Amino acid sequence: MQLRFAAVLTLMVLVFCPSLSAMGKADAKFTTSFHMETDENENPKMTFKQLANGQTRFFRRMPEFSTKDIVSFSPFPSEVGEGYGVIFKLKDNAARRLSAISNVNQGRWMIAQVNGRIVDGVFIDKQVDDGALVIWKGVTLQDVTLFDTSLPRIGEEGKKKPKKKK
Repeated sequence: MQLRFAAVLTLMVLVFCPSLSAMGKADAKFTTSFHMETDENENPKMTFKQLANGQTRFFRRMPEFSTKDIVSFSPFPSEVGEGYGVIFKLKDNAARRLSAISNVNQGRWMIAQVNGRIVDGVFIDKQVDDGALVIWKGVTLQDVTLFDTSLPRIGEEGKKKPKKKK
């Protein structure tokens, strides 16, 4: 009986105090994910529809790359006037995955999400071997500011950022 009571009490604490379940880990200040195009007949629970290049296409819900795969970034003004673009430099293992994924998925689309909103899509026309993912448009200045709080700029990977006073 006491064991059951302890289990119920633990569950209630975790449900009503979700910050305790993180065990002191800080939340990511931003989220970025890249989703690969898939076939229409794949499991509908594992895909979502999105307009890309004027056609409705299907993309995997599970991202191929996400925030945890990124080492550094570099923003630039979008050439089409839609905010900013960003180059993300990937970790070594993610760069190898990008090379393999881009080789196998030539002729497909990959879309990028920043902080929960879809900002851009790229057509994979050849294998990508440089370990860089690019969002060409749709990133806001606020997004770039959030990136700056969590990631170094490309070329400044070894430098530590000064801690902000609270």
